[in-house]
Amino acid sequence: MFPTSSNSSQQRPIRVAIVGTGAIARGSHLPALTALAAGQPLEVVAAVDVDADRVAEFCAGAGIAHPYTDLDRMLSEQRPDLVTLATPPSFHRDQTVAALRAGAWVWCEKPPCPSLEDFDAIEASEGSGGGGPYAAIVFQHRFGSGSEHVRGLLEREEMGRPLVAHCQTTWYRDSAYYSVPWRGSWSSEGGGPSMGHGIHQMDLLLDLLGPWAEIRAMAGRLVHDVETEDVSTALVRFESGAMATVVNSVLSPDEVSRIRIDCERATVELTHLYGYRNADWRITPAPGVTSEEADRWRDFGQDVPSSHEAQLKGLLADLRAGRRPRSSGPDGRKSLELVAALYKSAFTGMPVRAGEIVPGDPYYGALHGNAPGWAPERLEVREGAGA
Repeated sequence: MFPTSSNSSQQRPIRVAIVGTGAIARGSHLPALTALAAGQPLEVVAAVDVDADRVAEFCAGAGIAHPYTDLDRMLSEQRPDLVTLATPPSFHRDQTVAALRAGAWVWCEKPPCPSLEDFDAIEASEGSGGGGPYAAIVFQHRFGSGSEHVRGLLEREEMGRPLVAHCQTTWYRDSAYYSVPWRGSWSSEGGGPSMGHGIHQMDLLLDLLGPWAEIRAMAGRLVHDVETEDVSTALVRFESGAMATVVNSVLSPDEVSRIRIDCERATVELTHLYGYRNADWRITPAPGVTSEEADRWRDFGQDVPSSHEAQLKGLLADLRAGRRPRSSGPDGRKSLELVAALYKSAFTGMPVRAGEIVPGDPYYGALHGNAPGWAPERLEVREGAGA
């Protein structure tokens, strides 16, 4: 356990290892770690990649002392306190379990893993006596000041009860994007835009509105010659009674990420693409709301953009305190369960209720549930469609 002194100079450094040295590690994980290391004792001691030349180049450029191509060897020799995973989803279960068993906390990129069965195996490998180690998912959109402010307004029902919501992730991905071998495959990516893209906004929607109760969905493969879907739509009913529409797409040239929540006394809307600031939120009061009250709702305070850095800052504080971080355990599982339920509803044509997908259900062990028509040999892409 780390020293509890508030004086950072008296704390021993948190030792971090980065696993996977591709675009997300270079563009998000390393910059977040570098920024936070300027204000607290933190050291990136190692990086791991299957490509020896790539990990050597990554370490040389970042000033990291120890490049590895073997995760187990790195864990044994370096004994990191925290491992950040920036690898394809099919590796997340084994890599996370290995790190947890070595005593390291884990911060894992989304999608967390290709099935609820994998997630439960990860959770079972966490520390059982309290204090960790724990495995958290990268759900950075929860951690901006805008979402924190709106979450408080909704929890206190200052704008009245949430009634109707819309959650939209409509992006565009061409054939070059799917030329990466692990993309578009159930076994390696776990799903299409519902899993790999829209999960961020769906996670934020759940974080704002609370537990969901039922989902009805459709999914299609309209353009891309891949195993997974390239578009999905869904209707979600929450335990509170609120209802939402969800759209996930990689077929949309006019790209946008959006959440809109209509409450009894105001509409809250977030419009952005890959991250937001306070200015990306808009609150429209209903008739009869005083200007003073509306101004209070619109006072977001200090602007903290949603980012890997914002989430990691909290995770490091949790690690030092030995407490479970947000987006780990049941708090992280709820978003993967919603995605699994979306696929089950889409492929069976039936509504799915929260808690329905349990061991023995085909959608527990694989998000596609081995649904007919969604195997690689049953592609149904429109002839002549562009990618």
